[in-house]
Amino acid sequence: MASAATSATVRIAFLGDINGAPGRMALEQQLPILRERFRPDRIIANAENARNGSGLTPELFEQFRRLGVDACTLGDHAFREHKIIPLLDDPTKAVSRPANLSARTPGKKLIRIPADARCPRDVFVFTLLGRINIASIQANDPFECADQLLAAMPERNPIVIVEAHMEVTSEKAAIGRHLDGRVAAVLGTHTHVPTADERIFRGGTAFQTDVGMTGPHDSVIGRRTEAVLKHFTTGVHIPFDMGSGGEAVQGALVEIDLARGLAVSIERINLPARVPQRT
Repeated sequence: MASAATSATVRIAFLGDINGAPGRMALEQQLPILRERFRPDRIIANAENARNGSGLTPELFEQFRRLGVDACTLGDHAFREHKIIPLLDDPTKAVSRPANLSARTPGKKLIRIPADARCPRDVFVFTLLGRINIASIQANDPFECADQLLAAMPERNPIVIVEAHMEVTSEKAAIGRHLDGRVAAVLGTHTHVPTADERIFRGGTAFQTDVGMTGPHDSVIGRRTEAVLKHFTTGVHIPFDMGSGGEAVQGALVEIDLARGLAVSIERINLPARVPQRT
């Protein structure tokens, strides 16, 4: 666990992409354990793969909220389920699409989680979509977008969590360095593979290239192994249905100094689910 000295702090858990029914099962089963072991004051999750590996429905969003997830983010699959758009437009619903899309794109680009007894300060969350090797949706400059959002923040030293939903590790590292000292954390998603580089940059920003996946790890990044292998070995396109087995909740726990809005520690989350044995 990367850490530094701390005073009054808040603990935020950010969970990697919830992938289909296996990920939803793992989340529901392991959230009580996550709360007991990591004691988060806020739980944020990427949910763009929640509906059978692609998209988020309003029903699943409300299910996650009932389980205690405070906010959900979306990435390049944000609009695979059109029914989520009214929730994205609703300022009272804690779900957002990537911030650096066209001004004509529906949905809000920023989530504000209001202060309460658990966390005495507002927490702001936004997602930056990568521009390298992501062809499904066109993104604008993530660096410029982040600068604009931070310049418009309504308070001094805000607590800001930035999700870097990007394919390329160098792009994630670059946005992390660009925002060092200005946000509490830059946490990578999208590749579904957790990296072992959690750290706090010199300016006080927690960083991890990818926090991993909440889903089936006995798979190829969440998809059924046999289907993916058939595609790679034959070139024939077939549906990549959901994998199963090895379900786990993965993410990062960031502890943040309330006064400065910067990180004092970051720790990986990896909670294997207990899956009933088939007979």
